[in-house]
Amino acid sequence: MKEEEELLVTEAQAEHHQLHPLWKWSGVLHTTASTLLGLALLVFSGATLLKFTFLSREGALDSSDSVLVDLTLVMNATEKGAVCLDGSPPAYHFLKGFDSGTDNWLIYLEGGGWCRNVASCNARKYTSLGSSNLMERQVPFTGILSNLPSINPDFFNWNKVVIRYCDGASFSGDVEETNQNGTTLYFRGERIWKAVLEELFMKGLAIAKKALLTGCSAGGLATYIHCDDFKALLPNTETVKCMADGGFFLDVKDISGRSYMHDFYSDVVHLQDVGKRFPNCISQMDATKCFFPEEIIKSISTPVFILNSAYDSWQVQNVLVPSSSDPSNSWASCKLDINKCNSNQMKVLEGFRSALLDKITDVNQKKDWGIFIDSCFVHCQSWRNILWHGPNYQRINNKTMAESVGDWYFDTREVKEIDGSYPCNPTCVNDGS
Repeated sequence: MKEEEELLVTEAQAEHHQLHPLWKWSGVLHTTASTLLGLALLVFSGATLLKFTFLSREGALDSSDSVLVDLTLVMNATEKGAVCLDGSPPAYHFLKGFDSGTDNWLIYLEGGGWCRNVASCNARKYTSLGSSNLMERQVPFTGILSNLPSINPDFFNWNKVVIRYCDGASFSGDVEETNQNGTTLYFRGERIWKAVLEELFMKGLAIAKKALLTGCSAGGLATYIHCDDFKALLPNTETVKCMADGGFFLDVKDISGRSYMHDFYSDVVHLQDVGKRFPNCISQMDATKCFFPEEIIKSISTPVFILNSAYDSWQVQNVLVPSSSDPSNSWASCKLDINKCNSNQMKVLEGFRSALLDKITDVNQKKDWGIFIDSCFVHCQSWRNILWHGPNYQRINNKTMAESVGDWYFDTREVKEIDGSYPCNPTCVNDGS
């Protein structure tokens, strides 16, 4: 019980640093039935804190000129069984394109961790990550979603859509049975993905000239998973590509020598029958391995841009150093602020960086794929104005993320930007988010 409560506290702290109402609760939900009420209260209070934190502190860092975009519930989704964990219809935010971007589409998949068992999924359904009844009715579009050319030079006037995340398994589960050990839960991420895309087709996506599928964190993982699906749905679109932000989760051992993330993903995969999403992969290996990007990218034929930090703060806090791996709490300061890591801890982080670079080695040989691996201690970077295209922040070889992704998407140049080891990059905003 104590370990579970400590994990919740850690996740609440991580959530506080996330600073955006669209991607709150990035910490992995992990609880028992006896902690459900406390978890529900924590999520509610954390969500409220986040909303006001974003509007105040983040307003000083990112332009407050972002447009607020209304929530839209998917029509006829319930009849299709395409519903959130609690049975409510899925939803999205749609900002219509204009001028030269009228026929171009950017689809963004929201992130927010996963739930690994009935207890944590049941708790999740009482949050905006499990129910459209609890989602914000308006959200600001910033970074890659901004409609300002000064912030988002290549995609500012495109049709832009944020698909809200409410299934707990990166839009990839599909279980018909709703009675989960006496608890009613709907594991329908795959159906949500299809239902939203069908509705967007009626709004003009079907005749798109250019299209980009993207997303951050769990939404970044979903981008890898659905990239080729997206391309297949748009056979007449001249350019279809995908960009995953902070979604390259590694199958590595934590500091105690355990495979925490592998075990966690195993629970998610088996709970929501995600394995059937990867028929070719599961014929060769365990279904859990097939849920990691290092395996998924091997079969993707559509051009992909990998945007990730080599020292991804969420992965450091939850994959490399989960609370259970550090009973002495010796990593407490380091995993929240890379500047406070000692030399031995930095060696471990360098090993983590090397593991990421090793897993994307083959991508370097693919001319139509792009890479932007910075050495900043952050997680999910494309939605923040100052990180996406700020005048003084987050650059590699004097190129912002926006410039690098734009160059890649429009085939201006081959983009393979990989930072050196920390602390090589003075433009980093290292806030642990």
